[in-house]
Amino acid sequence: MTESNAAAIAATRETPRDRRRALLWQLVDDYSLIGIFVVLFAVLSMTVRYFFSWDNVVGLALSVSQIGMVACTMMFCLASRDFDLSVGSTVAFAGVFCAIVSNATGSVAIGIAAAIVAGALVGFVNGVVIAKLKINALITTLATMEIVRGLAFIASHGQAVGVSSEAFFTLGSSQFLGLPVPVWVTLACFVVFGVLLNKTIYGRNTLAIGGNPDAARLAGVAVDRVRIAIFLIQGLVAALAGVILASRMTSGQPNAGEGFELNVISACVLGGVSLMGGRATISGVLVGVLIMGTVQNAMSLMNIDAFYQYLVRGAILLIAVLVDQLKNRRQSR
Repeated sequence: MTESNAAAIAATRETPRDRRRALLWQLVDDYSLIGIFVVLFAVLSMTVRYFFSWDNVVGLALSVSQIGMVACTMMFCLASRDFDLSVGSTVAFAGVFCAIVSNATGSVAIGIAAAIVAGALVGFVNGVVIAKLKINALITTLATMEIVRGLAFIASHGQAVGVSSEAFFTLGSSQFLGLPVPVWVTLACFVVFGVLLNKTIYGRNTLAIGGNPDAARLAGVAVDRVRIAIFLIQGLVAALAGVILASRMTSGQPNAGEGFELNVISACVLGGVSLMGGRATISGVLVGVLIMGTVQNAMSLMNIDAFYQYLVRGAILLIAVLVDQLKNRRQSR
């Protein structure tokens, strides 16, 4: 019996009840996260004072803007079965480096360009070591996390580096159509990387590598080149986020972005990006970022102790990982 005949027989044996069940599971996979966010937002709007005010909503969007930017590129790392623990250190180093170069040259534009190039270089090194030298992504990015953080402290002598030019501060404080510029930059990132994921060969190759690297290589995908590109873009966007964060904080600070990488990964996993690779949606990442930010914002408004906030964020991450495992088990049947 051929495989096509077996599939045809299996299809004829499928009952209407089985089809309804499969459709229900598909709807749950596609829309459950959005439904959870809508319900969460509605409940908090009715129960938490000032939560639904315009100023708080704008503040919420601004607070998750840097996480959202980097989550767009972390999505590609996770979808290709990798991850990057160095993004928090890259954020800090980029802010410090931008401030130092801006002060030395008197040009904010040169400082921003230098910081972005430095971030891209960090990502490129990560990609080459992982793809070409076959070193595990955990070890590689853990090492660069320490190295880059150390460079940030060495370059700044362990102190915040202020910027003398007022033009530097406008990047993080100016507004357009009632929304801060960092929020617009984040929205642009979601649009650009959503198109890359869904409409380009780069996105399809990323998902193919995450699904089965060996099969992708046999199909003609330049696996090493794609992985290097993923990490290079990851470093570039992390550096851009670091520059914007430094602008908001009015200085480059070497201790900025501590724990940043875990927040980014948590948002991606919560948004349905599979830790096993091969599955990711830009809409899911957006909702994951918003849920993490909404919970954090609500806890702050309710004056919940920071110690308990750690517990809540950890519980959310654990639940997201469990849901991801259940999805993988169900799809493997």
